[in-house]
Amino acid sequence: MKEPLSTGAEEYLSWLAVEKGRSRNTLAAYRRDITVWERWARDAGVEPLDAVPADIERHLDGLRGQGRNPASLARSTTALRGLYRFLVDEGTISVDPTLDLRSPRLPRRLPKALEESQVLALLETVGGSEPTDLRDRALIELLYGTGARISEVVGLSLLDVQGDDDLLRVFGKGAKERLVPLGGPARFALDRWLSPSGRPRLAPARWARRSDAEAVFINTRGGRLSRQGAWAIVSHHAERAGFANVVGPHVLRHSCASHMLAHGADIRVVQELLGHVSIATTQIYTKLSPEHLRSSYEQAHPRAGGGPGQVGSSA
Repeated sequence: MKEPLSTGAEEYLSWLAVEKGRSRNTLAAYRRDITVWERWARDAGVEPLDAVPADIERHLDGLRGQGRNPASLARSTTALRGLYRFLVDEGTISVDPTLDLRSPRLPRRLPKALEESQVLALLETVGGSEPTDLRDRALIELLYGTGARISEVVGLSLLDVQGDDDLLRVFGKGAKERLVPLGGPARFALDRWLSPSGRPRLAPARWARRSDAEAVFINTRGGRLSRQGAWAIVSHHAERAGFANVVGPHVLRHSCASHMLAHGADIRVVQELLGHVSIATTQIYTKLSPEHLRSSYEQAHPRAGGGPGQVGSSA
């Protein structure tokens, strides 16, 4: 059972859900962060509506002392900043105690990516004809072939994949819709899964929920496949392929992006494909392939090759 929050906090979360279209995962994370804050405030004798900047800093210092990582602290800071900005806009309070609050600097990490040969090895572990084999193959082909987020893939409904234009309709962060091209192998694997040999054999005699009946990917109990279930499927086949490191669905998204860029795709095309709001997010992937960077430079720059005596060199 959820721990009750203050009226203002509940209204803020409702506003995020209805007006801003935030995902269930984001809402759940923000609820946890605000719950921890309000619990701390009660124990410290602080009324959340009367909090001052020093109270917020003390709370965050406490989280830091508990060993919270920078990403967790940054999210907590964002949740509290959003809450108090909302309360000011609503006229509930007059002064925002988080106005000068700074988020922790996060290290800019390069995303993991598999080699192309590793992706093929992963796919080769799913070659059977059982319904679960067809499902797992389609799932992995879609994750790698489209670069879609795991939440977008397990959220697919049958209407999203029907059509003759080989386009997949996905709903990303903030319920934003985009169309993603569906390559030949992914289309073939998806068609096999949706054929009488695949999904219909896992379908129950009676669906528990309408959303399950509309789901593209279902589990062996006939319910919509969850993010955790999809993660377990990818990890299971990665283990079968002999990968030492943990491989989850997001690694396939990273691999899709880095392999496309390595083969010369325009970065703005990859940005659109992945549903990145900022191209700065997509640019991280360009660092994954220094060989491609050097090759592209040598092919494109007029003075990339040759020696000191190259024609056109200045004295």
